[in-house]
Amino acid sequence: MRTRLRQFVVSAVALFTASAILPSATADESAPGQRPSHGGLSADIRYTEYGIPHIVADDYTNLGFGTGWAQATDEVCTLAKGFVTLRGERSRHFGADAAADGELSAAGTNLTSDLYFRGVRESRTVEKLLAEPAPVGPSREVRDMMRGWAAGYNAWLKQNKITDPACAGASWVRPVAELDVAVRGYAIAAISGEGRFVDTITTAQPPSGPATADGSAASRAPAAKAVAGAARDLWGSGDMGSNAVAFRGDTTANGRGLLLGNPHYPWQGGRRFWQSQQTIPGELNVSGGTLLGIPTISIGFNANVAWSHTVSTGIPANFHQLTLDPADPTTYLVDGKPERMTKRSVTVPVKDGTPVTRTQWWTRYGPVVTSLSSQVPLPWTSTHAYALYDPNAANLRFADTSLGFSKARSTDDVLKSLARHQGIPWVNTIAADRAGHSLYTQSQVVPRITDELAERCSTALGRTTYPASGIAILDGSRGDCALGSDPDAVRPGIFGPSRMPTLKDAPYVENSNGTAWMTNADRPITGYERIFGTVGTELGLRTRGGIEDVAAMAERGDLTVGDLQRQQFANRVPAGDLAAEDVARACAALPGGTATGSDGKAVDVSQACGVIKAWDRTVDTGSRGALLFDRFWRKLPADRLWKVRFSAADPVRTPNTLNTDAPEFAKALADAVAELRAAGIPLDAKLGAHQFVVRNGERITVPGGSGRAGVWNVLEPTWNAAGGGYTEVPFGSSHLQAVGWDGSRCPVARTLLTYSQSSNPNSPHYSDQTRLFSGERWVTSRFCEKDILSSPKLRVVRVSEQR
Repeated sequence: MRTRLRQFVVSAVALFTASAILPSATADESAPGQRPSHGGLSADIRYTEYGIPHIVADDYTNLGFGTGWAQATDEVCTLAKGFVTLRGERSRHFGADAAADGELSAAGTNLTSDLYFRGVRESRTVEKLLAEPAPVGPSREVRDMMRGWAAGYNAWLKQNKITDPACAGASWVRPVAELDVAVRGYAIAAISGEGRFVDTITTAQPPSGPATADGSAASRAPAAKAVAGAARDLWGSGDMGSNAVAFRGDTTANGRGLLLGNPHYPWQGGRRFWQSQQTIPGELNVSGGTLLGIPTISIGFNANVAWSHTVSTGIPANFHQLTLDPADPTTYLVDGKPERMTKRSVTVPVKDGTPVTRTQWWTRYGPVVTSLSSQVPLPWTSTHAYALYDPNAANLRFADTSLGFSKARSTDDVLKSLARHQGIPWVNTIAADRAGHSLYTQSQVVPRITDELAERCSTALGRTTYPASGIAILDGSRGDCALGSDPDAVRPGIFGPSRMPTLKDAPYVENSNGTAWMTNADRPITGYERIFGTVGTELGLRTRGGIEDVAAMAERGDLTVGDLQRQQFANRVPAGDLAAEDVARACAALPGGTATGSDGKAVDVSQACGVIKAWDRTVDTGSRGALLFDRFWRKLPADRLWKVRFSAADPVRTPNTLNTDAPEFAKALADAVAELRAAGIPLDAKLGAHQFVVRNGERITVPGGSGRAGVWNVLEPTWNAAGGGYTEVPFGSSHLQAVGWDGSRCPVARTLLTYSQSSNPNSPHYSDQTRLFSGERWVTSRFCEKDILSSPKLRVVRVSEQR
């Protein structure tokens, strides 16, 4: 079968080679349809509409080669800058004090970013993980793909001229090795753990001078409520999110499963998705989106299975409070026995300056940290310090887990890959298959903290933070407070697959970054440990709106891929459905039609009443009143919105009834009206006139709205009143996929990469899919050979190493 399929693919490529547009630097001189004979790596790349590459290779190394080449074609500057970060060379090229880009960690400056990543390199952290046998370390197939990816990227650099002005001629664009690719995967896995604490990891220093008295301000524990609040803000941040829903076969028109994936991710930089299809005939055939620099498909589908991810509520790290040796604050006690911290001195070269050397302090649990946020210190005193434990800082298993999904034939195979590799760092998995099965699972790498362990071993601070936020702060001085190991876990210190919140074969499974509890309103998931999330607590508006929508769809039945497409662009605003009528009524009742703003000035809001009343409750680009409601809603305090409180007995419909009696209501309305008028924006302006991106001088309107208002199609754009409104989108809907199956061997799939395939303004694929997004249109996926070869935009490129 593999030989026959390979012959078909090669013949097809040969058929079109004569008419293909081959860049002169990559055109192979061998006979059409034949592999280059010089023995180097090679792959065939068939480009279809919107620059989507379909990469065909003989094995995993050559597939990695083609993938690295194709990614470099579209994103060389983004990738190259990321490798500068991962080598710890940002200070050398961009200056130590400049702000880091936030793509691969939350480092505040280039210096702290470099100190962290150079520390990773010098401690050989990733090399040690690479040396581990699978499944703890990467499989041979993934190692081959990483090695091939590096070779493909390097070959592209050697054979092509960079046209992207972001890095054309830059000295920091350099070849990479397999280790660089592996470190990128490591950084992605740890981005929600150690990656969020880079600044404090690299600046934490022991107290100097005389021992600090226990009663002094420096030694007192931070306020527990402040720590819990900071933790919620930290792991509930808005730079990653998603929606996904899978439907069981008895809700669909043909008895087969359906999946809609809608990840919300950055529109610029190193966490962009990139589309491709990867094929090793007879071995692998998968299409989807991958995070840049990763050789495997991250979110996608094949002939039998489709899957997507959503950022989970699981807390990916915890803290251990250390009891220190009174004579030495760099020695801590475990069961009364002293252990010295490991001192890592890291030197970073600096542009136009003297190299900077700093020291990091590491323990058996992980690095010492001295803050949870800029507002909440975790002080290192003469008696106590805090260490961070991040199990994803020992996780190179994400690529193998994804490769297992890529080869899956059923949702059960998805679960088997999760159970074998246990490499998903901070997301849920939602999947559907051709046979009509649905799956939700929060199978992710989190510290093995049971509720019993937290009860027994939490510090005084942890007894508040754990129930409030899932953040465990354990007593690091007790050996009996070690995290332990589950028998089915690939490593100690994490939960095994049998402990993960999972729901199989429900009529629908839906997640919008909410707790696993309400994956399906009729089949709530309970019984999991607090570190995974809550049970019986208030849901976000996006979760509530999503459940309302998909439950109604499942009840209606006879669903098709078209229904998924309509859901994605329904652009309904659940906050508007709940509150707009009350807003209009309370607005009309304001004495004299005026309200007092936060500056104490009276504002005529009478026009706003009618605008809100007439608003269609959507964030379509043509919607009038959407912008006014959006600016108003953002100004309301989240903790005082509703009159009717949350009820766990009715979690989707409560809380409700906007509290228009609160003084904040009139103030927010006055401020929103005054803001728009000061910017010269009519209160009833169409949303698209003031929500847009500019690409090569072209203004492209974009639909969508705030997740805080419950919008499924999330956009979190940048407000720039002087520039005309929302003038750029740093974060929002990204790689969309609506997937089903019919009686053929080909999946029925529609995709859309909202920000387009390339960030190079000179690329023809810099904004083409963004225009589709503006018009709420999709790309018809070309998965099967007959569809690829019938593309009117087919362009075949044979890429190879040139020796």
